[in-house]
Amino acid sequence: QLQLVESGGGLVQPGGSLRLSCAASGFTLDYYAIGWFRQAPGKKREGVSCISSSDGSTYYADSVKGRFAISRDNAKSTVYLQMNSLKPEDTAVYFCAALKSYVCSSTPNYWGQGTQVTVSS
Repeated sequence: QLQLVESGGGLVQPGGSLRLSCAASGFTLDYYAIGWFRQAPGKKREGVSCISSSDGSTYYADSVKGRFAISRDNAKSTVYLQMNSLKPEDTAVYFCAALKSYVCSSTPNYWGQGTQVTVSS
Protein backbone atom coordinates (compact mmCIF):
# COMPACT_ATOMS: atom_id res chain seq x y z
CA GLN A 1 0.00 0.00 0.00
CA LEU A 2 1.43 3.34 -1.06
CA GLN A 3 1.37 5.84 1.74
CA LEU A 4 2.82 9.19 2.77
CA VAL A 5 2.66 10.16 6.43
CA GLU A 6 3.41 13.65 7.70
CA SER A 7 4.46 14.39 11.26
CA GLY A 8 5.99 17.17 13.30
CA GLY A 9 3.19 19.70 13.31
CA GLY A 10 1.99 21.44 16.43
CA LEU A 11 1.52 24.73 18.22
CA VAL A 12 4.44 27.15 18.23
CA GLN A 13 4.89 30.78 19.14
CA PRO A 14 5.71 33.38 16.50
CA GLY A 15 9.41 33.29 15.75
CA GLY A 16 9.64 29.64 16.68
CA SER A 17 10.63 26.61 14.62
CA LEU A 18 9.21 23.25 13.62
CA ARG A 19 10.49 20.42 11.47
CA LEU A 20 7.95 18.49 9.47
CA SER A 21 8.65 14.99 8.21
CA CYS A 22 7.10 13.16 5.28
CA ALA A 23 7.73 9.43 5.40
CA ALA A 24 6.92 7.10 2.51
CA SER A 25 5.90 3.49 2.80
CA GLY A 26 5.11 1.00 0.09
CA PHE A 27 7.29 2.76 -2.44
CA THR A 28 10.64 4.48 -2.71
CA LEU A 29 10.94 8.23 -2.91
CA ASP A 30 14.07 8.01 -5.04
CA TYR A 31 12.31 8.67 -8.34
CA TYR A 32 9.83 11.31 -7.24
CA ALA A 33 10.03 14.99 -6.66
CA ILE A 34 8.39 15.77 -3.31
CA GLY A 35 6.39 18.88 -2.61
CA TRP A 36 5.08 20.48 0.54
CA PHE A 37 1.74 22.26 0.30
CA ARG A 38 -0.42 24.02 2.86
CA GLN A 39 -4.03 24.98 3.22
CA ALA A 40 -5.28 27.58 5.64
CA PRO A 41 -8.97 27.78 6.63
CA GLY A 42 -11.02 29.32 3.84
CA LYS A 43 -8.08 29.42 1.46
CA LYS A 44 -6.92 27.35 -1.48
CA ARG A 45 -4.12 24.84 -1.11
CA GLU A 46 -0.82 26.42 -2.09
CA GLY A 47 2.63 25.13 -2.88
CA VAL A 48 5.25 25.86 -0.26
CA SER A 49 8.38 24.05 -1.35
CA CYS A 50 9.63 21.25 -3.56
CA ILE A 51 12.73 19.13 -3.95
CA SER A 52 13.54 17.22 -7.10
CA SER A 53 14.94 13.72 -7.15
CA SER A 54 17.14 14.28 -10.20
CA ASP A 55 19.65 16.74 -8.78
CA GLY A 56 18.15 17.80 -5.47
CA SER A 57 17.06 21.19 -6.80
CA THR A 58 14.86 23.05 -4.34
CA TYR A 59 12.10 25.59 -4.82
CA TYR A 60 10.29 27.84 -2.37
CA ALA A 61 7.27 30.06 -2.40
CA ASP A 62 8.23 33.72 -1.98
CA SER A 63 6.39 33.82 1.34
CA VAL A 64 8.73 31.26 2.92
CA LYS A 65 12.06 31.94 1.19
CA GLY A 66 14.86 32.38 3.67
CA ARG A 67 12.80 30.84 6.49
CA PHE A 68 12.00 27.30 5.33
CA ALA A 69 14.39 24.61 4.11
CA ILE A 70 13.47 21.35 2.40
CA SER A 71 15.71 18.30 2.39
CA ARG A 72 15.44 14.61 1.63
CA ASP A 73 16.96 11.40 2.92
CA ASN A 74 16.27 8.75 0.32
CA ALA A 75 17.77 6.04 2.49
CA LYS A 76 15.06 6.74 5.04
CA SER A 77 12.41 7.48 2.40
CA THR A 78 11.75 10.74 4.21
CA VAL A 79 11.57 14.38 3.22
CA TYR A 80 11.84 17.16 5.77
CA LEU A 81 10.65 20.74 5.93
CA GLN A 82 12.53 22.85 8.45
CA MET A 83 10.45 25.89 9.29
CA ASN A 84 12.10 28.78 11.11
CA SER A 85 10.96 32.27 12.08
CA LEU A 86 7.37 31.12 11.92
CA LYS A 87 4.61 33.69 11.54
CA PRO A 88 0.90 33.52 12.34
CA GLU A 89 0.20 33.52 8.61
CA ASP A 90 2.06 30.20 8.34
CA THR A 91 -0.81 28.58 10.25
CA ALA A 92 -2.29 25.86 8.04
CA VAL A 93 -2.56 22.15 7.46
CA TYR A 94 0.64 21.07 5.74
CA PHE A 95 0.60 18.25 3.22
CA CYS A 96 3.38 16.47 1.43
CA ALA A 97 2.93 14.98 -2.00
CA ALA A 98 4.93 12.74 -4.27
CA LEU A 99 4.83 14.30 -7.71
CA LYS A 100 4.36 12.36 -10.92
CA SER A 101 8.00 12.53 -11.94
CA TYR A 102 11.43 13.51 -10.64
CA VAL A 103 11.08 17.21 -11.39
CA CYS A 104 9.17 19.84 -9.48
CA SER A 105 7.32 21.01 -12.59
CA SER A 106 5.17 17.87 -12.46
CA THR A 107 1.88 17.58 -10.61
CA PRO A 108 1.06 15.77 -7.36
CA ASN A 109 0.31 12.06 -7.56
CA TYR A 110 0.20 10.78 -3.98
CA TRP A 111 -0.85 12.85 -0.98
CA GLY A 112 -0.32 12.51 2.72
CA GLN A 113 -3.09 13.13 5.24
CA GLY A 114 -1.67 16.43 6.48
CA THR A 115 -0.35 17.80 9.75
CA GLN A 116 -1.61 20.91 11.52
CA VAL A 117 0.76 23.80 12.16
CA THR A 118 -0.50 26.60 14.37
CA VAL A 119 1.58 29.70 15.02
CA SER A 120 0.13 31.70 17.87
CA SER A 121 1.11 33.38 21.09
